[in-house]
Amino acid sequence: MKTGLHQHQVLKQELRINPRLYQAMDLLYMPLLDLQQHLKQELLGNPFLELVEPEEEQEAPAAEEVKPEKEKTGDDEPDWEKILLDNGADSTSTGVRDLSESSEYVEPVSVQSKDLDDYLREQVQMLDLTPRQHLLAEEFLGNIGEDGYLQAPLEEIVRGVNQVLHEHADKIEGDVEVPEYTLQDAEAMLRIIQSLDPPGVGARDLRECLLLQLEQQKRQDTLAYRLVKEAWDDLKAHRWSELGKRFGLEAEEVQKAADDVKKLDPKPGLQYATAGDQYISADLIVQKIDDRYHVFLNDQGLPRLRLSKTYVDIARDKKQFQGENKEFINQRLNSAQWMIQAIEQRRQTMLKVMNFIVDRQREFFEKGIEYLKPLTLREVADVINMHESTVSRVTNEKYVQTPRGLLPLMFFFSSGLSTSTGEDASARSIKAQIQKLVADEDPKNPLTDQQIVEEFAKRGVKIARRTVAKYRDQLNILPARMRKRL
Repeated sequence: MKTGLHQHQVLKQELRINPRLYQAMDLLYMPLLDLQQHLKQELLGNPFLELVEPEEEQEAPAAEEVKPEKEKTGDDEPDWEKILLDNGADSTSTGVRDLSESSEYVEPVSVQSKDLDDYLREQVQMLDLTPRQHLLAEEFLGNIGEDGYLQAPLEEIVRGVNQVLHEHADKIEGDVEVPEYTLQDAEAMLRIIQSLDPPGVGARDLRECLLLQLEQQKRQDTLAYRLVKEAWDDLKAHRWSELGKRFGLEAEEVQKAADDVKKLDPKPGLQYATAGDQYISADLIVQKIDDRYHVFLNDQGLPRLRLSKTYVDIARDKKQFQGENKEFINQRLNSAQWMIQAIEQRRQTMLKVMNFIVDRQREFFEKGIEYLKPLTLREVADVINMHESTVSRVTNEKYVQTPRGLLPLMFFFSSGLSTSTGEDASARSIKAQIQKLVADEDPKNPLTDQQIVEEFAKRGVKIARRTVAKYRDQLNILPARMRKRL
């Protein structure tokens, strides 16, 4: 084997994606609000781009008129040549390009609301507790989840607070020995924590959570309380007849008491859970005009971009720019031209996709979700002559305002089930029909999964019983036995 350095010529093919293609794909993926921010940043960073004001759009010919040469050299006009020769370092420092102080860039800051931990801590501070109890209470609050449940056993809480006690033992003056916390101390503190608002906080399981809420409502002498405390397993299984015999009552009375239990909050802490504001803005609008559905882009809030005529005129003077300056100018100019083209391409692609969806799903817009047809990304891609991944980027995280409400574009895509007519039925449509069948059923004789299968067979839809059960679970619909009313 020969060692050393060797040179070899290798001929191979590689697929390298142009960085601008990556940017184009990102533009397709961006929802409306993200695209607005992206274009504003491009305006600040590229001197060859400028904003078209609304009044200029209406007076386009006048806006593109070239100013006389004497006006360009006025005292109030910025030194464009100096800006270009400085590689655009100060391109955002002039009055014309400075958008950073515009009011549209000032985003409102939401006032921070209290979460469950803050709310509980305020209540603990109002209690008449010793410093020793306060330390134990803090350990409890640190182990309460956002749903309000205690997430650690009492033994673990005792170990944790005793560890804190040992770590600070050397800071205690004198020879005073501080006793460790015991399980009895934790149980006493748990009762204090569970007495706080909201009712049910500090519970270790659902059963205890419901009991705490009933106790704070002073309902210990009710059947609902007895059902939760003494017959929890039978209550969960809806065994009304067995419970009626056990308590010497009619099954209807037991079911009525169970209905009262359902009104309690299974996760009391979530009402104080903090969630950031989420804004959804429609990227597209579908309107019915003269018996036809028309698709419009909701891009009124997008900055309108165009090439800056002043910069382009200066860049045409090739003699002034050489080396790095020339390379910078060419790069910025090409980037600006490409950005304008990419935005227009995005517009056309979104309109193509949505127009096809409207044509395919016309019955949905006319009659409702039960008439939604199955549709796949590949089907749309084949019709509009684009790649499936492009359609995926166009539809992902995009919303459309329709006569049927604000819907995500992915709402219109779903698999299909075969029918006796040869056409496929959308899985989403099947779910809607199952939901309607259950809503219209006789509560005393609810439909079983097999009966739902038979009902669909009458409508010409072939569906398996396990598929019905799967869709029913996804819709959070209980089995027939659990839905039965007495």
